[in-house]
Amino acid sequence: MSHLSERLAQLKSENRAAFIAYLPAGFPTVEKSKAAIEVLVKNGVDIVEIGFPYSDPIMDGPIIQEAADIALANGTGASEVLEILGFTTNLKVPAVVMTYWNPIEQYGISKFADAIKSANGSGVITPDLSLEEANPWIRESDRAGINNIFVAAPSSAPERLSQVASACSGFVYAASLMGVTGTRTSVSSSAKDLVSRIRESVQTPVCVGLGVSTPEQAKEVASYADGVIVGSALIRVLLEQPDFETGLKELAVLTKSLAEGIRQAR
Repeated sequence: MSHLSERLAQLKSENRAAFIAYLPAGFPTVEKSKAAIEVLVKNGVDIVEIGFPYSDPIMDGPIIQEAADIALANGTGASEVLEILGFTTNLKVPAVVMTYWNPIEQYGISKFADAIKSANGSGVITPDLSLEEANPWIRESDRAGINNIFVAAPSSAPERLSQVASACSGFVYAASLMGVTGTRTSVSSSAKDLVSRIRESVQTPVCVGLGVSTPEQAKEVASYADGVIVGSALIRVLLEQPDFETGLKELAVLTKSLAEGIRQAR
């Protein structure tokens, strides 16, 4: 059982959802992203999702794209992503990498799975990898003993949704809406329905992402999902502050308030 699965099982026994935070590796720099991750963990994040910056993202909204562009301009690549993954797991928190398929293929499928395991990473989220093309990755991730996590969309037909959910280990990433990442004024009503539909097929934990940005929204999602994924709202804090130190202070405030919202949900 991965560190991720252990943590989700522990939180389930405590009757609360996991707080999963997303941050692109190398944003604003490699060392500063480590500092930001430390702030996230110290203020209530249960699981960290590290983004592999990519030049042609299909799922990322403007906030994450801006952060990824900054990371890429700083030269962030696979070695930096793996360095940050190892740093994060050394904080005794489960961590996964979210990456598009191209960087995995460029690095080498088997080699990438082994590198994630070597950094004590729990698994990889692959938002653009279709099930029809996923067998080589599923085979290698299973061999390496890491979780493979796919994204389930609200538009999926029942049979397709069951196939995607059944292929996941660790958790199923439930996209709360169709579209790209970003902060929104409310969480789509389809999210709760999607979680229910997934649970008809599998017992794997279901975590909801896309659009959660406030403690109220986090509390709402935490009332029915196994995990709440927040990314753009956290990144926006760092982007909008006049300097990084102020950004870290505001990041701590937001992280703590989101964690409190999640803990009050049940």
